[in-house]
Amino acid sequence: MPEGDTIFRTATTLRRALAGRALVRFETPRLRARPPAAGSTVRSVEARGKHLLVAFDDGRVLHTHMQMSGAWYLYRPGEPWRKPRAAVRALIEVPGAVAVCFSAPVVELLYERELRAHPRLSALGPDLCSPNADLDEALARLARLDPDTPIGVALLDQRVACGVGNVYKSETLFARRVDPFARVGDLDGRARRALLEKASELLRRNLEGGPRVTYQGGLAVYERAGRPCPRCGAPIRSRRQGEAARTTYWCPSCQPALRSEVST
Repeated sequence: MPEGDTIFRTATTLRRALAGRALVRFETPRLRARPPAAGSTVRSVEARGKHLLVAFDDGRVLHTHMQMSGAWYLYRPGEPWRKPRAAVRALIEVPGAVAVCFSAPVVELLYERELRAHPRLSALGPDLCSPNADLDEALARLARLDPDTPIGVALLDQRVACGVGNVYKSETLFARRVDPFARVGDLDGRARRALLEKASELLRRNLEGGPRVTYQGGLAVYERAGRPCPRCGAPIRSRRQGEAARTTYWCPSCQPALRSEVST
């Protein structure tokens, strides 16, 4: 699933190609909703965590969420596509550019006034890709979770703070030497804030493109199960975590279990 940095970069690329330009063609093959009015202009392209919003000057907004399968591609008019026509979920053509969303499970055409009441968008916490993310608000939301929630699960909760996915969850916890299976209630306010600050720092470090770097030129633990920890040399471990069974990677030596966790 694309994480916040990927969607941020996608929004930046699409914004440069689409914003301020009039629609030539608009398609959402699986939707019956009324499309933007003829002659509408793309007003903005915005990332909100893992969600992407394309707004038009007639008050319509295209909302997409990639989940595990979706992706946006940008082409010149007439350029061959890299994916089949049957996979198209949304298409926006303006003079000089064609943006195509393939295979996204979530594609909605909304009115701008509907965004505030949207069940997913309205519930999102502060976007950690933003340099102005409200960490106090994210901390307050984190404190409202069940204190028995594992911190590795809490970091993926987009209602607390949005943008963190499985990569940044594992890398953030490694960077702060926190056991992924520690309970939220076992961490004090300083430790919680440090995690949110580090997650935001790592996300914002990778907004310009290129391979992700979170530790000495690459990734420290993500998808490195069985390999030596780059910090201490102990074997990195992996385990599925939470109801979604997302795989967590961690170093048991650098991120030891808390005493209260061991006793349960």
